[in-house]
Amino acid sequence: MRVKNEDMKDLGNRPLIMGILNVTPDSFSDGGKYFDSKMAVEHALELAACGADILDVGGESSRPGAAPVSLEDELARVIPVVKEICRRIDIPVSIDTNKSEVARRALDVGASVINDISALRVDEKIGQFAADYKSYLILMHMRGTPQNMQDDTHYNDLIGEVSGFLKSSVERAMSFGVSKDRIIIDPGIGFGKSVDGNFVILKNLHRFLELGCPILVGASRKSFIGKALNVDLDGRLEGSVAAACYAVLNGADIIRVHDVAETKQALTVIEKITGAAVS
Repeated sequence: MRVKNEDMKDLGNRPLIMGILNVTPDSFSDGGKYFDSKMAVEHALELAACGADILDVGGESSRPGAAPVSLEDELARVIPVVKEICRRIDIPVSIDTNKSEVARRALDVGASVINDISALRVDEKIGQFAADYKSYLILMHMRGTPQNMQDDTHYNDLIGEVSGFLKSSVERAMSFGVSKDRIIIDPGIGFGKSVDGNFVILKNLHRFLELGCPILVGASRKSFIGKALNVDLDGRLEGSVAAACYAVLNGADIIRVHDVAETKQALTVIEKITGAAVS
């Protein structure tokens, strides 16, 4: 199967909402809720009905300290779900993985985006499959691995280091034959960053525009929002929507979120304001 040219036709024309679907028992926000394949597909339908433009399916938690998942377990978790979603929903499906075999199998059953939080560092064959299938490829900045990424969150030049990493990652992907117009970059909010560092990235998001790739931001429900507002997980909706709105106004093309309906409403108002005619 090859990705259709129209799969991401609106990318760059308006902000896109990527709905999160964690088929895991241990993700930080919704671990276990959609571990059952049937429930996962039902939630995917709900996210699409709420206005998701893309669905991001993952079978391995990347929260700080999360344990790795075997290839066999990850395949068993995500491939049936991706296949059924692609059969029932006509929107792009992303596979969130750093394993090339998971990526390949997901592309074979209809996925059109690979979301690799390791940016080809764990399994560079993902770059080859992205090129062969002409899929979209998301490359994220992360220092270390989910197991140790929060051990050292100090940077002498946070924006410069993240930008340099992403630039090198884009060049590496292109060396496999991935077209630059199919590469999306993600500065990695919450991945090897301090609380303040996450806010610095959001404030300076526009500086990543010079890399010439669409920008994805995933701040939804993350701990830096909870710490800033002194709220637990259930109280992070408003802060997450605020971060999404600011990110869009500062250059983000895709917002990866748990709360699709609320984010959709907020971004619709933002779109009405920015598109209003001058009287």
